[in-house]
Amino acid sequence: MAELTTPLTSVDAVMGFLAANAVHYSLSFVQAVLILLVGFWIAKRLSRFIQKTLNRSPHFDATLKPLIESVVLWSVRIITIIAVLAQFGVQTASIIAVLGAAGLAIGLALQGTLQNIAAGTMLLVLRPFRNGDYVTAGSAVAGTVEEIGLFTTTLTNADGLYVCVPNNQIWGQPITNFSRNATRRIEVTVGIALDDDLDAAMNALREHVTDDERVLDSPAPEIMVKQVSDSAVIVNVRVWSLLGNYWGLYWDLQRNVKETVEGVGCSLPYPTRTVMQVPSQAIPDPAQPRH
Repeated sequence: MAELTTPLTSVDAVMGFLAANAVHYSLSFVQAVLILLVGFWIAKRLSRFIQKTLNRSPHFDATLKPLIESVVLWSVRIITIIAVLAQFGVQTASIIAVLGAAGLAIGLALQGTLQNIAAGTMLLVLRPFRNGDYVTAGSAVAGTVEEIGLFTTTLTNADGLYVCVPNNQIWGQPITNFSRNATRRIEVTVGIALDDDLDAAMNALREHVTDDERVLDSPAPEIMVKQVSDSAVIVNVRVWSLLGNYWGLYWDLQRNVKETVEGVGCSLPYPTRTVMQVPSQAIPDPAQPRH
C-alpha cells in the first residue's frame, strides 16, 4: 500500500526548495533587471550618437536618418530582451522559433501593412525622391516630401496641408519629381492678330527673353509659330531656367509677353466670328398655276 504524504511534509518540502533556490533566483532576477536597464540605456545612447553623427555629415541623405536610428535602437532592445529571458533559463532557439511563428501569423493577417513596408524599403533604397522634393504620384498624391517612413510618407501640399500617404499607394503609381533636375523648361503662348506684323512680334519676344539673366543660353530660347487659328497666330515661347528661378520667371513671362507684343504695335486678338446674312428667296407655291 502506497504511503500518503501529509500536508505538513509537502509544505516542508516547498519551503526547503524555496530556501535552497532563493538566492539563485534572486540573483537571476537582479541580473535580469540590470541587463534590461543597461541594455535600454545603451540603446538610447547609441541611437542619439548615431543621430548626432549623421547630422554632422552634410552629404548623408536625410531620408535615411530616421530609418537608421530606428534600426539601431530596436536591434539593441531586442538583443537585450533575449538576454533577459536567457537569465531565467529560456532557450534562445525557442525564442527564435516563437518569433518566427508569430511573424508568419502576423504577416498573413497584415498583408497590406507588409506591402507598405516593402514599398517603403524600395523608396528608401532606390530613392526616387528625397526630403524637400516636390513630387506627384498618380493623380491623387502631390506635395513636398517631409519624411519617408517604413509605413507611410508624409507630405505638405501646395495649400500647406498635412498629407500622410501609405507607401504602397506611392510606389504603385508613376512618380514625377519636380525637384530632381537642376533645370526646367518654361512654355508660354501668346496670340498675334492675323493682320499684325508677325516677324516684329517674334523678334521682340526673342530679344526680351534673351535680355533676361534668368533665361539660360543652353538650351537656347525658342520662339516659334505653334498654330494658326481663325482669328490669331499662336506663338510659342520656350525658355530654360534654373530650378530656383522657375516660378519667378514663369509669372514674369506671363505678364511681359503681352507688354512686349503691344510695344511693337501688335494686339492680342479676341476670338471673332463672321456671320453672313443671305437674303431669302421666295419659294413658288406649287398649288398656284403657272403662266
